Amino acid sequence: MEKPSCVPYLTACLATLALILVTLRLRRRRKLNLPPGPKPWPIIGNLNFIGPLPHQSIHALSQKYGPIMLLKFGSFPVIVASSAEMARALLKTNDAIFTDQPKTAAGKYTTYNYSDITRSSYGPYWRQARKMCLMELFSAKRLESFEYIRKEERKVFLQRLYESCGTPIVLKDHLLNLNLNVISRMVFGKKYTEGTGEKEIVTPKEFMEMLDELFLLNGVLDIGDSIPWLGFLDLQGHIKRMKMLAKKLDRFLEHVLDEHNARRQGVKDYVAEDMVDVLLQLSEDPNLEVKLERHGVKAFSQDIIAAGTDSSSVTVEWAVSELLKRPEILAKAAAELDRVIGRERWVEEEDMVNLP
Repeated sequence: MEKPSCVPYLTACLATLALILVTLRLRRRRKLNLPPGPKPWPIIGNLNFIGPLPHQSIHALSQKYGPIMLLKFGSFPVIVASSAEMARALLKTNDAIFTDQPKTAAGKYTTYNYSDITRSSYGPYWRQARKMCLMELFSAKRLESFEYIRKEERKVFLQRLYESCGTPIVLKDHLLNLNLNVISRMVFGKKYTEGTGEKEIVTPKEFMEMLDELFLLNGVLDIGDSIPWLGFLDLQGHIKRMKMLAKKLDRFLEHVLDEHNARRQGVKDYVAEDMVDVLLQLSEDPNLEVKLERHGVKAFSQDIIAAGTDSSSVTVEWAVSELLKRPEILAKAAAELDRVIGRERWVEEEDMVNLP
């Protein structure tokens, strides 16, 4: 009886060794040149560095690791750009690469499962949404048609500031009201921040509370987004709040769409009065690449209200804050207004090009 040959075993061992060496070589060759950052812990990554005010925690880390750094939030790598140069590289030079938003609980529960403009995945739906914004919702002609709304609400805003002279005011609240009134009239055709005496679907207080909750929940750092296998536990209670908010918002938006459909029904060649009208007309367009469903109309409407309110008021609030801290620049701005506008009339939108 012949002894079994060891050649096949030796060949298999050599082949396995060769495969391991090739894999290691390829892995070394594919090693990425990653930005600097703190060493992550198992499971939690760098979440131990993030305090109750994440933007301040990240700023402190950027002072140590530079204008671009790599963090790990649980299982996910996060690139942080904290200079104008790095922001330009990510948002302008390489914008197509960074178009997609991460899939978060807030996107799932508060934007109709990523059906809005900002949370939808890059692809046909997102490109169509962008085209709708550029060509229909925010075209120069459309925005010009709403100028009377902005003018009326600015006068109300300035009147209220004038009436508050001599007493401390919270400018942020006035700015938020101004922006919310302007954008809600442009989107919904009326404002919900003031009682009309009629029975409304939401009171002004409820409307503001819904928006405040929307802003908050879309900015929280939820543990389930970073460590998915802990998501079902809802350790911070965010998911429960998101689901409750989604029900309230949907009830309100359903009412808005029903009102608009009733107004359009039976009217031949109906001319859109606000952005919800425009979206409803687009949802009936058979030539759309991707059909805009009813939940998409609600998601887009909610998106415009949220995006057009908080960010604008915060920007103006910070600008005024910086001016108050620099009297010499405030005096320069006032002198420019006196020279270009004078003191006999209000500043109008067409004056902006002459106010560098």
